[in-house]
Amino acid sequence: MLTSQAWRRLAHKTSTLGLASTLIAFVGSVFILSTPTAASADVTKQFSYTCSNGPFTNPTLQVGLSAPDSVTAGQTFELKVNIPTLTLTDGPQTATTVQATLALTPTGGTVTDTGPKTGAQVPANTTDVQASSVVYKVSVAAATTSKVSVRPGELRLALANASTVATTCTPSSTTEVLDVPIGTGGGGNNGDEVVTYNCNLSPDTASDPEDDYPAEVDIRVAMTTPTNATANADAQITWTNTIETGSDPLPIPTGFPTGTPKIFATVKASGAGSPASASGEASLTGVTGNEIRTISSVTVKLKPTSTGTVTLTPGDLVFGAATTGTTTAPAIKCTAPTTNLPTFTFQVAAATSSPTPTNTTPTPTNTTPTPTGTRTSTATVTVTPTSRRTSQTPKAGADTGGGGMMGPDGRMFILTGTVLIGAAAAGGLIMRRRSIRG
Repeated sequence: MLTSQAWRRLAHKTSTLGLASTLIAFVGSVFILSTPTAASADVTKQFSYTCSNGPFTNPTLQVGLSAPDSVTAGQTFELKVNIPTLTLTDGPQTATTVQATLALTPTGGTVTDTGPKTGAQVPANTTDVQASSVVYKVSVAAATTSKVSVRPGELRLALANASTVATTCTPSSTTEVLDVPIGTGGGGNNGDEVVTYNCNLSPDTASDPEDDYPAEVDIRVAMTTPTNATANADAQITWTNTIETGSDPLPIPTGFPTGTPKIFATVKASGAGSPASASGEASLTGVTGNEIRTISSVTVKLKPTSTGTVTLTPGDLVFGAATTGTTTAPAIKCTAPTTNLPTFTFQVAAATSSPTPTNTTPTPTNTTPTPTGTRTSTATVTVTPTSRRTSQTPKAGADTGGGGMMGPDGRMFILTGTVLIGAAAAGGLIMRRRSIRG
């Protein structure tokens, strides 16, 4: 009798616990459904290699190439080469590193940093080498419209302290490629293309009755770069600016020129002997009422003097009319930040050879030079910071959270609840059997 009552009490407790576990499983399900997951920004494809000779004994390797899910024409993206674990014939007497060199053939772009890369650390007297990765940068041609295809070639693996002795790995397929589509994904090498500009009036004596400045405006920047640039020749860049949806437009100050307002844009440049900055101007067509809501595209020219890669970043913008002589007209100057700017690149080839001039004898002509007058005007724009109202605008969507890394995984709740539900079912069967036996 006592044993029967003990079994009944155990069954009652188990049944109650089972009801609670059902609630736990339900809450766990909701937790999983409501927890955001981190989106994968990279796409990886595996390539098979056959290896021989050199310091490593691996007969075959599976090498992964990782790239963003989409890239932008005219920009540079990082191509990650994932090298698996390696085995050495003999451990090095002193610590060193793996040196990896992968031949890459991209279609629709060019590799800007070919050559050996530093891989995993190799401790002294160790034959096991951990998996590692190296990165190559691929510049996408501005004219590429659909995708960039990257075909991996020969892979050479060596130790940095004995780089002349290498293991040579050849791909099993000579036609297999990694395709990276052109789109609006994570293609740039500097992330987001939205730039937050700080805008103020110039000169600071310009009338601002509504106290609209200083102000901030979010501008999405895009640059179309040349595909056939050569050294010592003008390279033309088209800079397109778009005020972000939801960002406040720029108010027009009192006295702003309404007849022929202009936009002046400055591009910062480096590489291939290019000037540090270059500017261009265009007519401002985006004035609606008393606000600037759209921005005209601006053509900027710069002249690189050598071959290589030119890197561009957006500089300052000025709207209105510059100060000319003794006539002043209010302008809006928007200053670009100094960090976290998007970059745009293009390649500069060697200049084509000049044709050989023919031997000709010029016929002298008696001419009398006619003096001409020279007219000089100076355009300057100055800004004096003031402590006025700042228009703030949110710049991004809602944060997606950290997924499973932010706390307990809801699947643990489901697993625990499921086990306890099973225990409750068993307790119920015991109670039913005891009740029948009386």
